[in-house]
Order: sequence, then structure tokens, then C-alpha cells
Amino acid sequence: MKLLVFCTFGVFFVGVLSAQPTIQWQKAFGGSLYDEPRSILQTVDAGYIVAGYTLSDDGDVVGNYGFNDFWLLKLDSIGEVQWKKAFGGSNHDRAFEIDLTKDGGYILVGLTKSNDGDVSGNHGDYDAWVLKLDSLGGIQWQKCIGGSGWEEAWDVQQTTDGGYIVTGRSGSTDGDLTVNHGLSDFWVVKLNVYGVLVWQKSLGGSGLDIGYAIDQTSDGGYIIAGESQSDDYDVTSNQGNSDYWVVKLNFEGKIEWERSYGGSALDRANDIQQTREGGYIVFGQSASNNGDVTGAHGNYDNWAVKLSASGDIEWQKALGGTNEDFGQSIQQTIDDGYILIGFTSSINGDVVGNNGGKDFWLVKLTETGNLEWQKTLGGTDQERGFSIQQTTDLGYIIAGEAWSNNGDVSGVHGYNDFWIVKLSPESSPTTEVDIQVLQIYPNPATSTITIKIPDEELTLSIQITDLLGQILSHQTVSTNQPIDLSTLPNGLYLLSATTPTGTVFSGKFSKQD
Repeated sequence: MKLLVFCTFGVFFVGVLSAQPTIQWQKAFGGSLYDEPRSILQTVDAGYIVAGYTLSDDGDVVGNYGFNDFWLLKLDSIGEVQWKKAFGGSNHDRAFEIDLTKDGGYILVGLTKSNDGDVSGNHGDYDAWVLKLDSLGGIQWQKCIGGSGWEEAWDVQQTTDGGYIVTGRSGSTDGDLTVNHGLSDFWVVKLNVYGVLVWQKSLGGSGLDIGYAIDQTSDGGYIIAGESQSDDYDVTSNQGNSDYWVVKLNFEGKIEWERSYGGSALDRANDIQQTREGGYIVFGQSASNNGDVTGAHGNYDNWAVKLSASGDIEWQKALGGTNEDFGQSIQQTIDDGYILIGFTSSINGDVVGNNGGKDFWLVKLTETGNLEWQKTLGGTDQERGFSIQQTTDLGYIIAGEAWSNNGDVSGVHGYNDFWIVKLSPESSPTTEVDIQVLQIYPNPATSTITIKIPDEELTLSIQITDLLGQILSHQTVSTNQPIDLSTLPNGLYLLSATTPTGTVFSGKFSKQD
């Protein structure tokens, strides 16, 4: 007998204007010194994992090895601490990114100058440090990758083969590296599931080139974004100062195409994601108002760029006011729009409601780049937002640093703290919600699932993603045709089914062999 699970989901038809979400809860975590979070993700238990670094050894922080350490917090759904861990050695260790792994654990990357404590194998100066943890934060393995120069890792993602892809910067020609083109290169490293180096590539020119974000693409390759000051070797153009540099690699790390975007001033891409239709969204900051950049407000603006699958600009949007506005993280939302986080010093232009100094600045864009709403969060001092994710309740979770202890912020321990903010879903009288029923069976599944939309027999475009939004499968099936899961490892997945008229149904299923 088949197990039939009925899942009810909302299909959203968004009007011209959406209401801003509101704060459901906020929490500050840290000690008396410097604590900075860089990455946050919702976990499968509806809690959250936060990664960053700390200089403290008091307050919420226990076990600092010396100077900055990686600091990891596991929170429940309402922001209560379930566990916390510091990792590092007696020198500087900073975590920049975390990813959930298919075994229920975590993978972290950053930089280290240590060679003691939790850290071993440092090649000299700063190394990229990769740390694999189990579900409770226990170390399963760690790896220093680099050479005698300066290396650091800014982003990591578990790949479909169970291994990991890492990007950052490299400055060496020894140790794990073979080539360096100049001051620093984009560095891309492929590890297997045990942390063994499979291949590595240094990409760039004779100037400063740093890779800040990487995403595995639906064809098994990779898309990388960062900044480049070069105009030679792998970099075929530069419009002045630093440009966004976007590189598409195949599964072996060979360049398929590369493009520079920007103007005559400094432009830096901090995040990139493949979008559902196969293009890319890139986000960061720009001081330009020429070249590819139009509509700038002054000083630095947030700059979002939508690219086609081949790297052509489909639209671009400069967002901000006359002061500094820095873009950090972007994610495509369930309605095919985009949620952006960064920080702002502006009080005009697109920015409304600054509490003083710098605030978290949250911006929602439509699918075509139009501004839906914006929201500032903070107090009278300095707040900087670094990471955002849409949550399963269609709200948002944000991580950044807070120096204030007023306005939206309470509970800061001293200097700056990890500041975690949970926002409600958006609501608006102009947003209609049509509740549909999606049937998925069996659930849990082993090798196939079948879906059915009541009273309809249609050809459906199926997309399966993991909980981080990584696209794992595209299929076209009828509503009663089995969907092949043979290439998926055990885990929890999201499924979207699009009808020929554009209606989208969404659901979750688990695979268990």
C-alpha cells in the first residue's frame, strides 16, 4: 500500500506593493570584545546555524584559543542557544561561510594563521582553513590548504558528488598551489567528501583578484564572483579600478567564459547565485556611475546585476542614497524576486528610516529588479548585515554585527556582537494567496515519487533543490508519472512543479534508502 501525504502550500501572486516584514525576535550574542557573524542558515529542525569569529572569551563565548577564533552558534527556532563552539589556535582564525552537509553536519571555511589547537598543517602565513563538523559541532576533519603566501577561503558549498567546492584568494606558488598571476588570484579548490584535494585552480591577472562567492550550477560546473583589478592573463577586460569579475567553470575547473562588469570606480561582487531559469544574480557594491552602472546615488551603492546563462546583462539596479551603502548577500525568493542584505549610512534616496550611524539594510526586488520594499534595522551606532535566508515560513533570518544597544537592538555585551534577527513573512492587501493541494507519494521515498494535482492531468516542469536552494534536478513529467530520485542521496528536498500556465506548486519530500 502506498503512503499518501497531503501537503498544502501557498501559490503567491504578488501585487504592485508588498508590506514590510516585522521583527519576530532579535538576539545579541557575544562577549566584551569583537564578535562578527558572517553566515547564517536555517537547519532541517527549523533552527539556525550561525558562523563567524570572536575575539572574546567571556559572556556567551567559552574556550577561545587566542586572538580571533571561528565561533559557531546553533539556535532553535526562537533563537535560544542549543550549543556553541569556538575553534582555532593561538593566532588569528576567522570563519566566513558555512554550509549544511547531507549527513546532517556542517562545513566551514575561513582563514587561519595558527598551527596549534584545532589547527594543523599550516603552510605559512595565512592558509585557507576548512573544518568539517558533525551535527553537534564535533570536529570530523580539518584541512589547511595553501602555500607560503597568503590564502583565505570566502565561500564553500557541498557538491552533488558529496565533496566540496571552495573559493577565496591565493598568493602562493608552492604548497598546494602551482600558479599565481600577480598580487592575488581567485582560488578555486575541489575537495572530496573526506577533505582530500581533487584539483585547484588559480584564476586572474597581474592585479588584485579575490573570489568571494561560488555556486555549483545545474550542469555540474561552477559560477564564481568577486573583484578584479586585472586586465591580463585570464581577465580579458577591466573598466577601471576593481570590477565585478564573474567566471563560469566546467566540472573540471576549466574556464567556459568570464566577464567583467562595472565602471571606472571600485565595484566589488560579494555574492552570486544561479537563478531558477538558468541565469545568475550577482550582488555587491559599486562606486561607479558609468560603464555598466546607471542610476547611482553617490558614494557606494548596493549594485544588483541579473545575467543570462551566457553572462549578458539582463538588468542592473543601483540602490542606496548619498552616503555609503554596501551590499553583502542575495537570495532568490519563492516568488522569483530577490531579497538583499547589506548596510547603509544613507538617510535619503532609496533608504528610509535609518536609526543612526550604519543600519542593516534589507531590500526586496521583483523578478525584473524593481524595488518592492526596503527596511532598516538597528540603533544609533553601527550595524552591518552580512547574511540572509528566506525561511520555510516565508519570513527571513538575518545575521550581522551590532554595536548599538537601543532602537531595534538589545542585549549587546560590549563592542560588537553577533546580532540575529528573525523577520515575519511579508503581508499585504495587494497580495492574493491561492492555496493549492499537492500530493506527494510515497513520502519518505526510496527511488521514485509521484505527484498529483487534484482534477488536473498536465505536463509539469519539475525542479528539485536542496534546502539551500541548490538545483539538483530538472525533469518534465505528467502528474501521474514517477519522478526519478536515483541520483539523490538520502536527505530532505524541495520540489516545485510548474504548469503550462505558470502556476507553481511547492512541496517537501525526504529520500531514505
